[in-house]
Amino acid sequence: MKTLATLATVAGLAFTVAGCSAESNSPAARSRPAWSTLPAAPVKIDAGLTSVWTGRRLIVSGIRMGPGRTFIGSTEVAASYDPATHSWRRLSRPPKTATYCRRDAAWTGREMLVWGCGQLTYDPATDTWARLPQAPTGEGIAVWTGRELIGWGGGCCGDAWDGGSAYDPATNAWRTIARTPLAPAQGALGAWTGHELLLLVSGIDPASGKPYPARFARAAAYDPAADAWHRIAPPPETGSRFGSAAVWDGRDLIVLGAGSNARTVLAYRPATNRWRLLALLPLPLRNAEAFWTGKRLVVWGGAESARALSYSPSTNRWTAFPHAPLHGSGQTAVWTGSRLLVWSGTGGAALTPSSERTSR
Repeated sequence: MKTLATLATVAGLAFTVAGCSAESNSPAARSRPAWSTLPAAPVKIDAGLTSVWTGRRLIVSGIRMGPGRTFIGSTEVAASYDPATHSWRRLSRPPKTATYCRRDAAWTGREMLVWGCGQLTYDPATDTWARLPQAPTGEGIAVWTGRELIGWGGGCCGDAWDGGSAYDPATNAWRTIARTPLAPAQGALGAWTGHELLLLVSGIDPASGKPYPARFARAAAYDPAADAWHRIAPPPETGSRFGSAAVWDGRDLIVLGAGSNARTVLAYRPATNRWRLLALLPLPLRNAEAFWTGKRLVVWGGAESARALSYSPSTNRWTAFPHAPLHGSGQTAVWTGSRLLVWSGTGGAALTPSSERTSR
């Protein structure tokens, strides 16, 4: 990383700014890697698109709308894609769950866990779905710790929640996690560090559009071993646009798409409890997914005009990849270890960044 040269203060909070002029524009370097189109999938997913990478296959699930593209008469569908054979397989039908809830999913190493208004598990070895016991809370963000699925927050319309649940597959049981100092949030951002869950919230009450009282935290860390929270330094950006995606790179929590321009990138280092600004994104980023490859950050996002980007920590520079042969909203992306796989209800595509290029 570049040497940190400047110390600034925002709202009484000290944070470091990368000495490479982080707030200056960071023009995207040209890239030669090309996209390849995935074969047509045996299912079409209109809503609730959820996916995981198993280490061998992409699994997607969601809702197929009923007649007139309404939730009346809708069905749950699922399929898996194998890059080794370049082929799809239709999976058994998932159990019916509420259609209006946000869904998230995690891969445990053996099964797919789906977190939402109803919690599900899918075992690829037997192609079977099952309902999990009712969780104390639902919706919101979900992460896999290596032992438990932790879900936190959620809400709809003017509601926002601040509760969390943890599920242990070994005991097939949930527990309610300790009460948090965070402000209630419909859509928190965060990532698992290997030791604790780092979470950020906007701090805005969705019912009134006004900030929550100062007694609520905007950033906190949860340690499941101790079942305890502690506040961390809040990010320097304020307002509801506190970021679109977050990822852990082994040292820092990287938050993308913050600020009024949706181009600000922030890095939080737990060891120092400080934030710093990284190079601006080459384009506004919303509805994004981010992955750490072990060398660099790979990002997919931007809604209807989504693009793939990569970030090099050693140069503090962004690269914009060519446009993908993919259209439509409701896209999902996974990182396989060498490829970015992107899929939506209208089709899919794969990209291998040059430095990760491998032969099939």
